[in-house]
Amino acid sequence: MINFSRTLASRFSRRCALAQVSVRNLELHECHAKELLNRHNVRVQRGLIAETWEQAQQNAVELRKLGARDLICKSQILAGGRGKGTFDTGFKGGVKVCESPEEVGAMAKEMIGNWLTTKQTPPGGQLVQKVLIHEGVDFEREYYFAILLERAYDGPVLVGSPMGGMDVEEVAENHPEQLKMIPVDVKEGVTDAQVDEMARFMGFEGDAIEDAKEQMKGLYDVFSKNDCVQIEINPMVQTTKAHYDSKVYCVDAKLGFDESTAYRNKEIFSWKDESMLDPREVEAEKVGLNYVGLDGNIGCMVNGAGLAMGTMDTIALYGGEPANFLDVGGSATEEQVELAFNVLTSDPKVRCILVNIFGGIMKCDTIAKGVIAAAKKIDLQAKGIPLVVRLAGTNVDLGKQLLNESGILIQVADDLDDAARKAALFVC
Repeated sequence: MINFSRTLASRFSRRCALAQVSVRNLELHECHAKELLNRHNVRVQRGLIAETWEQAQQNAVELRKLGARDLICKSQILAGGRGKGTFDTGFKGGVKVCESPEEVGAMAKEMIGNWLTTKQTPPGGQLVQKVLIHEGVDFEREYYFAILLERAYDGPVLVGSPMGGMDVEEVAENHPEQLKMIPVDVKEGVTDAQVDEMARFMGFEGDAIEDAKEQMKGLYDVFSKNDCVQIEINPMVQTTKAHYDSKVYCVDAKLGFDESTAYRNKEIFSWKDESMLDPREVEAEKVGLNYVGLDGNIGCMVNGAGLAMGTMDTIALYGGEPANFLDVGGSATEEQVELAFNVLTSDPKVRCILVNIFGGIMKCDTIAKGVIAAAKKIDLQAKGIPLVVRLAGTNVDLGKQLLNESGILIQVADDLDDAARKAALFVC
């Protein structure tokens, strides 16, 4: 359990860090996530989305007609910690409990059109373009529940804790005994015994145990039928007997989906909000490049994820800071290399470009031709952006010859250390 808790804390921390620069898998706004959960008979609050404060106030009126007592106004961004976030206007809190439709309208006016910064957003925050207005529920206890893909078990795992409503990273670090993980056989699916064990560990009591089990089964149904890589419910709550007869609700939901399955989940992927993503990553995705923007000033173009990570580490070793992770893959064309350069140079922080290619399926002479064409078309010399290129593998001699005879000022490196050292010298 202790090892798992450390792994979980580390994984969630990495996820939060990557959320600041890229989304490796599709993430949905809470409004869409809850819509999907509802389709699979998972209990969520009734809610309506709004793009203006007037619409938000009218939504609150409609919910009151349906019997809602408390009203919640939630900013819709792709980051957690909204309730403790701060807007660029100084207004605090992206989640507000309201007593009247008029108050909902007032809170929505403070949120829509402004930038909300939380622990999981980039430093400048994310622009709130919509708010979710939903009914509040009175609850006695909060729990944490998730379904994740876990490499250690080659499949999905149920994760639960009686300590819901707080950062799971803190629970994993400080209270590892309060986290439980149950592997699920993907062929057999989740069993009654597994959800019963989890519900009791989390602390559900009385009739709520059976209801919690049904909610967990519904969540696994969502996970297995929609190519999910993550379902995180924080918190899952047990409502009060006085008003809700101890029902179990999923009052917040974070869902992630495998992007390679977009072709068979077209409706879900139509909910993708590209305005929440780095525009460079959006452009890279359109041309089949794997790009993650970072905060450094040395642009990297590499083939292969492992080599790209090694290149970034080596740059840092020599005192430089990588501006991105860019994997052009193993079969990039000259046109894709040129497009990769366009993406790299669109970052105003980039002061040098390092190309590191190991030629296998992708031949070094093909890369050299693409690099030369891109450098000439973009006119890197006029932009004052030095270019360092390291080639190895198939047709490496021909590739180097093309670079040396191109008439362009290119620093040809002998190996990765040499390339990283030269790139770092340009920016340091």
